[in-house]
Amino acid sequence: MKVAVRGELDLDAGDRFQRILRDALDRSVRGVDLDLRGVTFCDCAALNILLAVRQRALADGKTVTLHAASAMVDRLLALTGTRDLFAGPAPAGAEATGPPPRDEEVRDVTDHDLRTELAQLRQAMRTRPTVDLARGVLMAYYGLGPQDAWAVLASAAEGAGTEPGALAEDLVRSAQGGAPLPAALRAELSSAIARVHVADG
Repeated sequence: MKVAVRGELDLDAGDRFQRILRDALDRSVRGVDLDLRGVTFCDCAALNILLAVRQRALADGKTVTLHAASAMVDRLLALTGTRDLFAGPAPAGAEATGPPPRDEEVRDVTDHDLRTELAQLRQAMRTRPTVDLARGVLMAYYGLGPQDAWAVLASAAEGAGTEPGALAEDLVRSAQGGAPLPAALRAELSSAIARVHVADG
């Protein structure tokens, strides 16, 4: 069964994305063929959903294959080493010629940059629940959208000389009644929020 997805696959769209894939998988005979060319934003939460649905498909003797993907989706899969998990079967009579060439953007990145970005992405996947909670706090308190909330978190963390995951933990702890954020962190958050509002305004 073919499924085409467009738009942003972020925290807000995650539940709906998962329901759509599971429903398509349940109604399919052999599995799901995904077209993600229209996806403009894709984060680790969406990747986790794809991996979970793939596991469910394998348990049912089905497949989840990627027919087409946007540059953003392809880059995420390349950096996490998961692209081959969603490769379709090779055409009959085709000879193995190695992995498909990466798009120009990925080829332009040095090996060192790829290793660094992959390490950061894996760390982000490990801290994802806390980061998502922190984004939710920022969205609720300041009326930010999902992408703006992440931009604020990343920008404030960089300004404070810390990691987004560490700042997310402090922010969530404070929102749950723990110790208030240090003045320096509050200042960085305020500055980042102001920059986002100016950019959106």
